[in-house]
Amino acid sequence: MTTSRNLRLYSDLAAWWPLMSPPSDYVEEAADLLPLLHEGAPASTPPTLLELGSGGGSLASHLKNQFRLTLTDRSPAMLAVSRAVNPECEHITGDMMSLDLGREFDVVLVHDAIMYALTPDAVRSTLRTAARHCRPGGAVIVVPDCVRETFEPATESDGHDGADGSGLRYLMWTWDRDPGDAVFEVDYAFLLRHPDGHVTVEHDRHQEGCFSREDWLTWFAEVHLDVRIHFDAWKRDVFVAIKRRQQDAQNAT
Repeated sequence: MTTSRNLRLYSDLAAWWPLMSPPSDYVEEAADLLPLLHEGAPASTPPTLLELGSGGGSLASHLKNQFRLTLTDRSPAMLAVSRAVNPECEHITGDMMSLDLGREFDVVLVHDAIMYALTPDAVRSTLRTAARHCRPGGAVIVVPDCVRETFEPATESDGHDGADGSGLRYLMWTWDRDPGDAVFEVDYAFLLRHPDGHVTVEHDRHQEGCFSREDWLTWFAEVHLDVRIHFDAWKRDVFVAIKRRQQDAQNAT
């Protein structure tokens, strides 16, 4: 079985990412997120933003005009895609569960990469990373695709064509093998049209983590992040957290 460490979409198929999930697909989502991101930003410009698990940089392309971005991902292939889209941004290879850059940012963003935290300890590790890199009074924004209360099996299909004659169409099938655990499956089927016109078919299976709101709120509190939930237009729980200043954290313990 494909594991979270060798997902084909982020390795040997990564070059196709611009035809699967291009910046144009993120216009509305970026507009919804920007006011939340600015909650942790100082009045001075440009504020700094660290994204953990930034992938191909499609969302980041809509944020870079308002933030000084540092984009991190454990996949060198995905960072290569992002560098082509966002050459002016800093890119660093690193795992969201263990990264330590030794500096703080005004805002830390974890988008849907958080879905690859498959256990409570993995989520806790990611939130510790986010809190470690967030300045006191800054914001941590985490955007899971779903929580346990909102998970539903689903199918999705889409894709785009390239200027060189290439094209991609995909079917994404989300299903839950065992509703009693905290993991569900996502199967991808890809039809890939190469520039010379021949078409290949590829399959990739992902596992993603899904936890309750109560769990999430507990884990944010453990790392001294005061959190609220923003319910966005896509029925997602967006966790908006402010890092406590040192005295506030001491008073809470």
